[in-house]
Amino acid sequence: MQQFQQYIGGVFSDGSARFESRDPATGEVWAMMPEARAADVEAAVAAARAAFHAPDWAGITASARGRLLYRLADLIAENAETLARIETRDTGKIIRETSAQIAYVAEYYRYYAGLADKIEGAHLPIDKPDMEVWLRREPLGVVAAVVPWNSQLFLAAVKIGPALAAGCTVVLKASEEAPAPMLEFARIFDQAGFPPGVLNVITGFGADCGAVLTAHAGIDHVAFTGGPETARQVVRNSAENLASTSLELGGKSPFIVFEDADIDSAVNAQVAGIFAATGQSCVAGSRLIISNRIKADFLRRLTEKAESARIGAPDAPQTEIGPLCTGAQMRRAEDLLAASVAAGARIVTGGQPLPRAGHFFPPTIVDCSNAPQAPCLSEEFFGPVLSVCGFDTEAEALALANDTAFGLASGVFTRDLTRAHRMIRGIRAGIVWVNTYRAVSPIAPFGGHGLSGHGREGGLQAALDYTRVKTVWLRTSDDPIPDPFVMR
Repeated sequence: MQQFQQYIGGVFSDGSARFESRDPATGEVWAMMPEARAADVEAAVAAARAAFHAPDWAGITASARGRLLYRLADLIAENAETLARIETRDTGKIIRETSAQIAYVAEYYRYYAGLADKIEGAHLPIDKPDMEVWLRREPLGVVAAVVPWNSQLFLAAVKIGPALAAGCTVVLKASEEAPAPMLEFARIFDQAGFPPGVLNVITGFGADCGAVLTAHAGIDHVAFTGGPETARQVVRNSAENLASTSLELGGKSPFIVFEDADIDSAVNAQVAGIFAATGQSCVAGSRLIISNRIKADFLRRLTEKAESARIGAPDAPQTEIGPLCTGAQMRRAEDLLAASVAAGARIVTGGQPLPRAGHFFPPTIVDCSNAPQAPCLSEEFFGPVLSVCGFDTEAEALALANDTAFGLASGVFTRDLTRAHRMIRGIRAGIVWVNTYRAVSPIAPFGGHGLSGHGREGGLQAALDYTRVKTVWLRTSDDPIPDPFVMR
């Protein structure tokens, strides 16, 4: 059985306790994980705080920080196969996805490596003739990065990359559900040459680990990805230390298809948007809003693809749909579907767990055209369940798209350029994909609003968010300071 360790102050250790991790494809225990408790959190924050002030990190140039990030990116690329295999084993995500995604994760570190020495201050044309005033951008301090189990190497990269580029230090809490990839990542990070304590990687449970970390007086910023309920607790915890927060939460993203769309392309994009990664994506296009003129044909084609998807072992290259990560997700899908059917929704295909070991749930399509209040239209499944409703007019499509408390992502499929621009302006979401879906880049900001959180990850702004502005005033006159009782 594989044994993983936490990483604090450049040292690997077992943690205060140990807990089991089960393979989602078989239900069998495959590894033991370190459980961090209050003492481990205290040690991790202390290590990060010491590293933040130590000359071998605080005293090096921005270019030197960039070179370390480049080295880390190269090591991730070299170890992508191992990381992908471990992530597939621990989360159940198919190897086709983990391999491709982790190979691309290296590009995020390269992007922020190149950005490290391009975080600039500014000179102010101040309205006082005997003053020079300029702005310095300085690192925020110690960052608590809290990531979920899905796409965790990517979700960690968009926090660690800009934070280290800015000169911060990080305590990363991996999810207690499937933390193995981040614990393995710590071993790779250790080889890159960063000073001890710049990054610390722990995992543990809510009350003894997550709550202690996010409320800790030594934390200056909390970067959280997860669900709204946990986010509310994180915000409450931050009242203890007055840390700033960035929250990347869930979504119930609309996928809007007009009658003039390229149907084949839109069907494939919808498959990618909701059935890829077994629907376990915060940007999942989980609400299909389809023109009634093409609804029947679109659903026929989509159902064929859903029912022909290859469901199987996540480590098999031919598998297209793997298991859900946890049994709780499967039970939630069952409960929400039952409530939706009771509200008048109709299951087109799927809808029941597969009779095999592991947490396998088939691609599921639910027609909610006659059930506008069905909970599957408003609740996030985090599974391969697509809710469908039809529309007759553009205004109706926009109203349906915005009928959600979330605001993360959206997709619009149309060949009409003017219509596309109207939809782009009207949709309330942080991301609008037009004639594509689920595309990401380190260059492009990622994030939402409402129940989808606030703040952005990716792009230049993310690096600036890990800095604070210091205003410097320099008096250039040699004359004595005049009346000290008058504000200058």
